[in-house]
Amino acid sequence: MALIATYTPSVAGTPPTFANSAAGDTAPVGDRLYLIAKNTTGAPVTVTLVTPGLLPTGDAYPDKVYTIPATTGEQWIPLLQDYADPSDGLAHLTWSAPGAGVTRAVVRV
Repeated sequence: MALIATYTPSVAGTPPTFANSAAGDTAPVGDRLYLIAKNTTGAPVTVTLVTPGLLPTGDAYPDKVYTIPATTGEQWIPLLQDYADPSDGLAHLTWSAPGAGVTRAVVRV
C-alpha cells in the first residue's frame, strides 16, 4: 500500500511532486484535498475510488470511476470524506494501468 503524501502550496509557488501511480495507492480524504492524476500514455486510464459502506437496501455503494484521457490528460478529483475506509480513514484507489506514464499527487487547496 502506497500512501500518497499531501502537498500544500506555499508562497514560493513550488509545484507538487508527481510520482508514478501504484497498485494499492491510498490517499487522505477531507475538505480541500484533491487527487491530481496525469496520463502521458497512449491510451485513456481509469482511476477508481472505492466507496465503502452499504445502501439501505444492503447493496454496496457504487465506486466512483474517473477517466484520464490519453497523452496529455489531467484530472482533478476531490477526495471526499465519503471515500474514507472505516478501517484506516483513507481513500483506496485502483488504477486500470498503474506505473510509468500515469502519475499522481495529492494537493490541499
